[in-house]
Amino acid sequence: MAEPSQSSSHSFLDPEILGRLSTIPFDARRGMIGSVSGRHRSPVKGSSLEFAQYRKYVPGDDLRRMDWRAWGRSDRYYIKEFEADTNLRLCLVVDTSGSMNYQAGSIVKLEYARQLAGTLGFLAARQGDAVGLYCAAEGFQKEVPPKRGGAHLKVVLDELAAVKAAGTTGLVTALHEAAEKIKSRALVVIISDLFVEPETLKEAFQHLRFRKHDVAVFHLLEEREIRFDFDRPTRFVDLEGNAALVVDPSLAGRRYRDAMHRYLDEITGIVRDAGVDYHRVVVEEKYDEVLARFLLGRHTGLKTRR
Repeated sequence: MAEPSQSSSHSFLDPEILGRLSTIPFDARRGMIGSVSGRHRSPVKGSSLEFAQYRKYVPGDDLRRMDWRAWGRSDRYYIKEFEADTNLRLCLVVDTSGSMNYQAGSIVKLEYARQLAGTLGFLAARQGDAVGLYCAAEGFQKEVPPKRGGAHLKVVLDELAAVKAAGTTGLVTALHEAAEKIKSRALVVIISDLFVEPETLKEAFQHLRFRKHDVAVFHLLEEREIRFDFDRPTRFVDLEGNAALVVDPSLAGRRYRDAMHRYLDEITGIVRDAGVDYHRVVVEEKYDEVLARFLLGRHTGLKTRR
């Protein structure tokens, strides 16, 4: 696939970063079910590539897959089964609620999410994988089902460039809808600040995992959201509801930090129990370094499991 043009609409893509990250395979942790041959392991047993297991012969099996050495050792007929490699379906779920307008210095959370999602979409499409986009605010603001090909990737990138952050969060509802709408097994990558009730998020993750999806989360936070190190009374505005509140950090700082740590601990427990590939991201960090860790972690982890 050719490099994407760096038009203003796709300014969140950096050719140098794309080239560097393209050297790292983009792997699925779980078997994928695809419609064409590819490089990802599938739970469906095929007739090529990596050996999976033996099973007893039954009439009608392809004799070319008979293991005659096993027959010689045991006087029983066994068939070789293999893992079939198929294409990945990457479904990007981007939180576009009003809180994603939060700005940390020169960095807006939504723009950071665009960089993560756009780069992952490009890398997947470059491997011949299908890419889809779901932008979640109060409902699905944008919905582009996964398909393969450069023309479809452009549609995904155009929609990603055009989306605005507004309204209250409907991330949990959107994840439940995605679990039902994405029919085939997929890698669902969620990019959000996760400012929702943890218990409702737990149910959404469990729904996605029940549908056999591989789930990864980039949890976007800013340093001051964690540390709350303001040194004077500060006016805070609710980006999803426009309510404003003046807070004296000398009075509220400790309670805020305690509440934030409890919240983060709860999120950590939820993703661990659900088997979610979780990445807490401080948006001051370079996004390409975040993605390099993500890709390398999946690739080396997959090699270990194989």
